[in-house]
Amino acid sequence: MYLPQSFRETRIPTIHDLIRTHPLATLVTLTDDGLTANHIPMLVDPDPQPFGTLVGHVARGNSVWRADGPALAIFTGPEHYISPSWYPEKQEHGKVVPTWNYAVVHAHGRLRIHDDRDWLLRLVTRLTNTHEAQFEQQWKVADAPADYIETLLKGIVGIELRIDKLEGKWKMGQNRSESDRAGAAGALRQLGEEGVAAFMTPQKT
Repeated sequence: MYLPQSFRETRIPTIHDLIRTHPLATLVTLTDDGLTANHIPMLVDPDPQPFGTLVGHVARGNSVWRADGPALAIFTGPEHYISPSWYPEKQEHGKVVPTWNYAVVHAHGRLRIHDDRDWLLRLVTRLTNTHEAQFEQQWKVADAPADYIETLLKGIVGIELRIDKLEGKWKMGQNRSESDRAGAAGALRQLGEEGVAAFMTPQKT
């Protein structure tokens, strides 16, 4: 990934937070047929440090779990088109052009496979509890018939990616003046794009 220094995010907890809030990974692997991309919700664990581990599951019929070699999980956070008309500097000198602001994480590693029933049950329970926590009425794995869950567990395979390289790119106007960033963030908020606007607004310390 092209990663200019001004857009580089290196704080591991901050990178993990983006994964937690945008957990659908694009998992890229190399197969006999070439590069293959699968879209898989994944959870991130902070250990082993420094970069942590990603876990998820796929259908047994999905050949990705048979991939042998490096893997890349991509997580895309808030993103939006940025109009040059939002920059105050447009009125000053006109030397502005459109761009696209976004936050993205690339996690590199090798896949490890889990085909153990208890490991899989713990994973699907954790996945469910994590994503149901936002609802007042939360569905639980135990709400489904036990034999139905057992049948489904036989149809999936767990995957684990121990991260050996972790890159965060926060392209959020750091190369623009403070007034231009504020102008673009304000326009985004008017559009209801609070996610990108929040990333563009410097955090007070």
